[in-house]
Formats: sequence, C-alpha cells, structure tokens
Amino acid sequence: MKSLARLALSTGALLLSGCSKDTPEVPDAGPPATGTAVERTDYVDVLPDVPCADPDYRAPRANCEDPGSFNLSGCDLAAFGARSPYGTYRAILRYHAESAFGAGFRLGLDGTLMGRPLVRQQSDARGFFLTAEYTMPSKAAQRYALAGCRVPEPGRITGCFVRCTNGVPEYAGTFDARRMNWENEPNSSFPLIPVSETAVPLGDPVDVYVTKDHAYVVSVPRGTEAGGLSVFDVTDKAHPVLRTTLNLPNDSYWNGVWAKGDALYIASANSGVIVYDITDPAAPQYVRALPGGAINVHTVFVEGDRLYAMSPAPNGETLLFDVASPLDPKLLSRISVPRADATSYPHDAFAYQDRLYVNHSTAGYVVLDVTRPDVTPVLGRYAFAGQYSHANAVGTIGGRTIAFEGGERFGAHLRVLDVTDPARIRLLAQVKKRAETSIHNMVLKGTRLYVAWYHEGVRVFDVADPALPQEIASFDTFEEFHPRSTDSLYQGAIGMRVPGDGYVYVVDLPSGLFVFQEP
Repeated sequence: MKSLARLALSTGALLLSGCSKDTPEVPDAGPPATGTAVERTDYVDVLPDVPCADPDYRAPRANCEDPGSFNLSGCDLAAFGARSPYGTYRAILRYHAESAFGAGFRLGLDGTLMGRPLVRQQSDARGFFLTAEYTMPSKAAQRYALAGCRVPEPGRITGCFVRCTNGVPEYAGTFDARRMNWENEPNSSFPLIPVSETAVPLGDPVDVYVTKDHAYVVSVPRGTEAGGLSVFDVTDKAHPVLRTTLNLPNDSYWNGVWAKGDALYIASANSGVIVYDITDPAAPQYVRALPGGAINVHTVFVEGDRLYAMSPAPNGETLLFDVASPLDPKLLSRISVPRADATSYPHDAFAYQDRLYVNHSTAGYVVLDVTRPDVTPVLGRYAFAGQYSHANAVGTIGGRTIAFEGGERFGAHLRVLDVTDPARIRLLAQVKKRAETSIHNMVLKGTRLYVAWYHEGVRVFDVADPALPQEIASFDTFEEFHPRSTDSLYQGAIGMRVPGDGYVYVVDLPSGLFVFQEP
C-alpha cells in the first residue's frame, strides 16, 4: 500500500522534529471583530515570465509540429534534463489576462495531454515538447503543442503553447504547470493516520455515507465501466469487507448518497432520488425512484425530516421532500433561485436552522429561508466574477453563523463567511492551495473543518477562530502513478464523511475508500 508507506516516512519526520466526472472542466451577519478580508476571486491572473510569449495571442509564430518554431532563445532548455521525465501535472494555460483555462498532462510511457494520448513527447536536456490532438464535434482536428521554457523550481514547468485546427495555428499563450505530488510543497500539519485503503469495484467513486457500521460508496461511470453502489462492512475499520454492488439498467451515474433510519437515498443523473431499504445494511432493497420520470439529481442532503435533492436538469431546481417516514418520501416543493445565468444550477446545499445554503454554480452562494416549504425567499447571496460555487458547510461558532464555501475550478479558494445576517454576508478569510488544483467537498464537525481537496488530498482545519483557519492535519491520497489516475482536474480526494465514530471516511477517485483516525 503506497499511501501507507508514504505516511510512515512523513510521520517519522514529524516525530523526529518534535511536531505533535466525464464532466468537462469549468472554463475559463454583522461585521466581525477582526474586520473583513478582501475578495481575491478564485483565479488571480499572473503575468507570465517567459521570453517565448507572442506579442499577440491571435498571431502565433509557432506551429504544432516543430518545437524549433517556438522562440526559445531566452529559455533554459538544459534544465529539463535534470528533472524526472515522469509525473502527473496540472497547468493553467493563459491566452491573456482575461482568458485562461486549466489542463493536465502526464509524462511517461502512457503520456496524455488533456486526456488524449500524446502525439509527441520530448522531455530531456534538448528541451520539453508535448502535442496531443482530438476531434471536435465538427470533425475538425484540434491540436495543442506545449513547449517548455524554464524550470523555475522543482516540480514546476513554465513555457508557451499554440493551438492549431486542421494544422493551422490559431492562438498562442503561456502555461504554468506543477507536478501533482507533495514532494516540493510545504506542509507543516500533522499527518492523518490511515487505518485502511480499499479499492472500489464500480466506476469512479465520488461520495460515501456511513451508517449501521457500513460505508455506502456511490460511483459514476468510468468509460465503459458502469457506476453504482458499493456496500462495505466497516465494523473492522482496518479491514473493510465488500458485501455487495448494485446499479440499475442504464442507470448508474450515482453521484451523491445519504441515509436516514432504514432508508438510503441515492442521487441519480437518470432517475432522480433512488430510495433503498437498508433494514439489512449489507443487502439494500430497491424501493422506488422519486419524483418519477427522467430527472438529474446530483447531490442530496438530509436535515431532520427534510430531504433536499439538488437537480441540475431539466429545471435547475432543488426538490424538497418530507422524510418523516424515511422509506416513503413526500414531495413538498420545487425550489428555484432567480438567476441571470440560465445555465446555473444548484450543485450542492447545506440546511441549517430553517435556512438552505445553496451552491448555485455560476450564480453564486445563495441563502434561502425554508421555514415554509411553499415560500422560500432569497435572503442573501455571495457572488463574484468567475465563481463556480460548489460545496459548503455551516455552523455556529462564537455566537455567529459561519459558512465555509468552496468552488470547483482551478484556483478554487476555501472561503470563510459570516452569514449571521444573510443580507450582509461578510468575508472573514480565504485559504488557497496550488492555483492548478480545486476543492471538491467539505464537512464541519464542531470547530474542525475537513476538506476533500482533490490533488491536495484531505485537509483538516481548526476553525475555532473563523478569521484565522489553522491547518492541523492532512494526508496525500492522490497517487500520480496509480493505474487509474488521469491528468484531469477531477482526481484525488473527492468525498468524505465524519460520522462521529472516531474515524474519517474518504473516497479518492483512483484509490477508493480510505479510513483515517480522527485527528
């Protein structure tokens, strides 16, 4: 188990020192005592420091075939001979100050760029050059070519790129790439202690719920592999036992899961909320799908006797069910948020004290009054340019209602918001990791915030002082050479639960189900 081996090394070092989804990437409260932070947005543009950049991004000097066509005269090509020719990288490709996007590449025998096999791969003392090609819906052949210029620090490559269609150069830009391991990343927090790591047999695992000494892991399809539900008996945390797997005909894009009593609720992209009876926790029995017909439900959340189901399509709405009888949900209402962007949709939500805090993708972070299911006015909103609000958690800390919010895109920040007065939401703090990575999910337990941060692994923060989050524990779940790893943004720690049994349960896309001791 490679992850456990890495942990042994990092734990020893700290002890010696004395320290205790087939989804495309997203493109381009009164005042607190300590004042408010400044909103920096997620992606903060950085002027590239590479001499190969073209004066006009619309007039490329290079082509997609010949590395010699790039102006690399001021570059340090020899530096590429001293670095490893293998690894998984995430990059920000920049055309100009207002146009940039995230992309990845993998170097090695099965190299890829943006998920496509490499047409050409060079990474040695002569220089760095990658090309990959894909066929557009119009049948045109589009190719990207990346030429390295510098290695500013270990694990980082900067350079220039050009995009060509049917062999004709169209646009040029610069790139800044970082290797997705932690070897060169500062990390002073104590490592989480892993108890077990177990492969998940269906598709790509994305979420987990733990109840009745069983972990219910849902997966989305991976290529021709179907997704579905994998049920693990976790009575012995060190040795989870797979009890069963299941899905439905032509219905296995299962992205979210929750439980209440003997009912298990699964978010299905095909049939809404699927209800299973888990009276026998090892053998779920299908009950029915709600509300009926073809509908995409992406995530689910249960608070008391209410089930909220966030549905991207067909209407971009949140379904509210009464689950006082858990196996017999009753639809109470369909909640829609006014929005200027018609493509915006509720991705996730958190219910707390008669309010629903909705991550409404490009429409921002929205607070609703859900005291009455039939009337749900918007109480406030936190939005900024380039936002893709994705996940959140809310609680009371120091007498104030505090929300933790994160996006899903390159450069996503963790935001700490005072939402005591939703009409005047205040930004208290931001936490940012590498600009090339993204947050996915989070769980708040008391004054500890657990974040599944994709390539950044699992991060645990002490948020007793919301304005000064302190990272206290972490673990790198992502293995760049895992046979199921890809160059996608959506890799690494993606879902988690902290059920209060002394353990943290995390699903990692390539590796499967991790169980950690609570820090």
